[in-house]
Amino acid sequence: MKTVTALSVASEIYPLIKTGGLADVTGALPAALKPHGITMRTLVPGYPAVLAGIEDPHPVHVFAELFGGAARLLAARQDELELLVLDAPHLFARAGNPYVGPDGNDWPDNAFRFGALAKVAAMVGQGLVDGFSPQIVHAHDWQAGLTPAYLRYSGKASPATVFTIHNLAYQGQFPRDLLGALGLPERAFAMDGVEYYGAIGYLKAGLQLADRITTVSPAYALEIQGPEAGMGLDGLLRLRAQQLSGILNGIDDQVWDPSTDIRIAANYDLHTIAARSRNKLSLQGRFGLRPEPGTLLIGVISRLSWQKGLDLLIEVLPTLLADGTQLALLGSGDPALEAVFRTAAQAHPGQVGVVIGYDESLAHLVQAGADALLVPSRFEPCGLTQLCAMRYGAVPVVARVGGLADTVVDANEMAIATGVATGVQFSPVTADMLAAALLKTRALFADRAAWRNLQINGMTTDVSWRNPAQHYARLYRELLASR
Repeated sequence: MKTVTALSVASEIYPLIKTGGLADVTGALPAALKPHGITMRTLVPGYPAVLAGIEDPHPVHVFAELFGGAARLLAARQDELELLVLDAPHLFARAGNPYVGPDGNDWPDNAFRFGALAKVAAMVGQGLVDGFSPQIVHAHDWQAGLTPAYLRYSGKASPATVFTIHNLAYQGQFPRDLLGALGLPERAFAMDGVEYYGAIGYLKAGLQLADRITTVSPAYALEIQGPEAGMGLDGLLRLRAQQLSGILNGIDDQVWDPSTDIRIAANYDLHTIAARSRNKLSLQGRFGLRPEPGTLLIGVISRLSWQKGLDLLIEVLPTLLADGTQLALLGSGDPALEAVFRTAAQAHPGQVGVVIGYDESLAHLVQAGADALLVPSRFEPCGLTQLCAMRYGAVPVVARVGGLADTVVDANEMAIATGVATGVQFSPVTADMLAAALLKTRALFADRAAWRNLQINGMTTDVSWRNPAQHYARLYRELLASR
C-alpha cells in the first residue's frame, strides 16, 4: 500500500483548542487514517492554548510580514498529533474563544486571521516546509475555506484538495474590498471563484474550488442540496453533486471509553453495565438533583441555540417533568435560553439541574450517568453527542435530521422486534413531536428489558473512526488516481 501524505487545515483541534465537534474530528482523524497508509500533519492557529500545549516546537519558516505583522511557522507535536502551528501574535495571541471577542462579537479582523491560516496552508501545500510535500490538502469549514482559492490562483502546481463542511450555517463572509489586501487577484472575484452575493465567501470558495467536497453524514449531504437546509448554497451544491459525498463522523473510542474513563465516578462495560448506577448518583449530586436511582434522568449536552432546538425543550418541560423525570443540562449560548433554563432549575429544585458553560469532564459524567441523552436539533450535520451516548449506554432521543437520522435506529415496533433499535427518533421537529418522543422514552424506560436492549445495542455499535477512515482513505486515493 503506497503512502499518501496529507495536510489537514483547521481552526481548532482537540485536545489543544475546542469549541465544538470540529476539534474532535480534526484531533482524531490523523490517527484513524494512519492504518490506511495516510500520514497527516495538521496546520492550526497559534492561539495561547495551542502554544501552551504543544511539545518540541521549532520554527520551520519565518514570515517577515503576514497580514500586518511578523509570524513563524512552527513544527510541533501533541502526543501522537504531528502539527504545524502558525505563530502570529498579532492575529492569534488572544485568550478565550478563538472566533469571538470579550464583547460577544466576532473579532473584527477574522477575515485576515483565517485568511492567513488558508494562505499559509496553500504555501505549505506547495512545498514551503522542507521534507514535507503533501499530496492532499484537506481544509475544514469556512475558516480554512480560502485554501483552495490561494492554491487555484497561485499559478503554481498544487496538490489535490478536499473541503469538509462541518456546518453550512457558518459561512465566513467579508467585504469585497478586502480582496487585494488578502492577496487574491481580481479575477478571483467571480461567480466561479470567491464571490458570494457581492461579498467574499470563505465557505463558498471552498465549495466552489476544492477538487472534492465532503460533509459529515450522508443524510446531511442530501439535505443541503435543497433550499431548506442549503443556506443559500444549495444551487452550488447541486451543481457539484458529483464531487460531494457524506462521510459520517466517528468518535475517539479511547477517549470515550466507559471502561477506562478517569472522568467518571465508576468504570463499566457491556458486562458490568449495572455500575452505571454509581455514575447516575454522582451526576444527580453534581446537578443538585434528588438521589433517586429509579427515576428517569435525561441529559443534555449542547450549545443553547435555535439550531439545537433547545427552545422546544422549554415548551415541553411540563410534559418531561410530569412524572418526576429529571433533567441535567450542560451548555451555553443564547443568553435568553441560558436565563430561561436557570429559571427552570430554580422553579424545579431537585428535578432540573443546569450548569451553564462547558466542562469536558462533566460532559463525560453526563454520558455515563444519564439514562437518556436528548438531541432535539432542527438540523444537525452529524452530531457527536449521540455517538458518545451510545458508547456509554445512554439512550439517544434525537430529531430525525442529518447525522442523527443516520446514526440512531428508532425504537419502532419492527426495530424492537428484530432487536436492532438503539434510541428514539422524532419528526418533524416540533414541540408536539418532541413531547411525544419523551412520552415514548418514558414508556420504554418503564420496560426494563426493552431499555436494557437499547443500551446493549448502542454499546455494541461501532461509533469509532474505523469505518469513516476507510471512506476518507478511499476518497483520497481515488482523487489522486483521477488527477
